[in-house]
Amino acid sequence: MIGIYVRVSTTEQAVSGYSLDHQIESCIQKAGTNEVMRYIDDGYSGEFLERPDLERMRKDVRDGLIDKVICYDPDRLARKLMNQLIIDEEFRRKGVEVIFVNGEYAASPEGRLFFSLRGAISEFEKAKIKERTMSGRKGKAKKGKIVKNDHVYGYDFDSVKSEMIINEKEAEVVKFIFDAFTSPTSKFQGMNGIAKHLTETGVPTKKGGAVWHRQVVRQILMNETYTGMKIQNRWNTEGLLANKYNRTGEDKVKITERPKDEWIYSPSPVIIEKEQFEHAQELLKQSRRRYTKKSENQYLLSGLLRCSSCGNTMTGRVQNNWGTKVRYYSDRKNTAGAKNQGCGVSVKSDEIEGHVWSNIEMLLNNPEKLIAFQEVAATTETFEEKELKRLEQEIERTKKGRKRLITLITLSEEDLDLNEIKDQIKDLQTKEKNLQNQYTELQKEMEAEKKKTTNLDILKQAMDLYFVYKDKEMPFEIKQRIIATLVKEIRVHDKDTMEIITF
Repeated sequence: MIGIYVRVSTTEQAVSGYSLDHQIESCIQKAGTNEVMRYIDDGYSGEFLERPDLERMRKDVRDGLIDKVICYDPDRLARKLMNQLIIDEEFRRKGVEVIFVNGEYAASPEGRLFFSLRGAISEFEKAKIKERTMSGRKGKAKKGKIVKNDHVYGYDFDSVKSEMIINEKEAEVVKFIFDAFTSPTSKFQGMNGIAKHLTETGVPTKKGGAVWHRQVVRQILMNETYTGMKIQNRWNTEGLLANKYNRTGEDKVKITERPKDEWIYSPSPVIIEKEQFEHAQELLKQSRRRYTKKSENQYLLSGLLRCSSCGNTMTGRVQNNWGTKVRYYSDRKNTAGAKNQGCGVSVKSDEIEGHVWSNIEMLLNNPEKLIAFQEVAATTETFEEKELKRLEQEIERTKKGRKRLITLITLSEEDLDLNEIKDQIKDLQTKEKNLQNQYTELQKEMEAEKKKTTNLDILKQAMDLYFVYKDKEMPFEIKQRIIATLVKEIRVHDKDTMEIITF
């Protein structure tokens, strides 16, 4: 029985000469009979061997059902030369002749060479098409055009103009999500609460789904596109197509983030103001501490305290004092993998919580004093500034250590273990690179922080919430929400001295 194999990928379906009907007709004509077994892979890339009908044909060849295979062209069989040769050799071992409509390839050294050259050219053409496509997309993005429809919630995509257009109905939901997450008076408990509300009120997702998940809300809150700037060329997706054909799940290609200097920024219609977006990012950093599960012992300043000496965050703990449980905050880290075990600073929870809350009340009753707080913070060396100095010193020490080792190799007449010294140099190079990356990232964070301005609307919202409960017994959750809204960090110098850093 003669088997004919035809294939067309999704991108080739409109290309002249590669339509399935044309290939089938040509193969049948070559066979000289209509009595053929047809193997058709519609919409499958020739880059991989894992294709349903190709696998079926290979099995039929192994089982002896097929004695001849006709294919329109070698690149229909496979795009890669190696894969072409694998299939050709596999079929020939079974005595099955492989015939191509578009060219004769005799079973001779010359014919095999021509077959190989033809496959190599096909593979080269595929690579060039891919390169031109990527280059064209980058050029288009640099001109401010949107090259791909990412189906961002809140927008529709105009494929003709390559532009994003606001979807008014979805944009209202986006605004609600940001307002509900950033407002101190919000009744929704974080991303889970927002997702639950959207599900219960029947708001459809971008794909028309009925259920909203916390992660979807998080992705919306983190998407800078809403501020008027869409990032393109951020993710490297090369090789991801292989995952579609990877049945074992092993060695799957992972999406990776390109270096920031390769990102391309294109304008998009504004839905969320930059100031509110930045505030949402700050709250996202705190989200784990703002909406953690309630425990037997509640800590008003959870996640906000940091030891000014060692830089460790201070966590709430309980110890027994002659039968009485006492809550306190400590910078000690008991985990084996902790970079810094802490310097042993601890403060009683009741004392520091009372002190911080009295300061917050003073600010809310006298908002003009917030300026004084910010001025003091501006003249105080921050933990980040101290960390920059430390990193500078570490980088300099690493450079000197590497130079000493190089000098040792050059000048020493002793019998040295050069391989060991070279390994030490490599380790120092790696350490220096990691330190430099940390230094650069910290610098960027500090620059971004300097550009931020005080959000008076947030202060007003916190004040409104405070005055609603001022003359009542204020719930713990309300106190915690007000503090988390106004306070960025609290630096503890010792049990009697602390510094409140406001937004």
